[in-house]
Amino acid sequence: MTDDSLDENLLGRLRVIESQPLSERAEAYRSLHDELSRALEKSPGA
Repeated sequence: MTDDSLDENLLGRLRVIESQPLSERAEAYRSLHDELSRALEKSPGA
């Protein structure tokens, strides 16, 4: 996957989260945060 496709994927996910009712956004952002944190921990040079 290229950096551009990763950026587009992230932007798409953020659009989906923002379209959700406010009461559901916090959990969606928390889940995304956890996923990104795990990916950073696995990346070389982290």
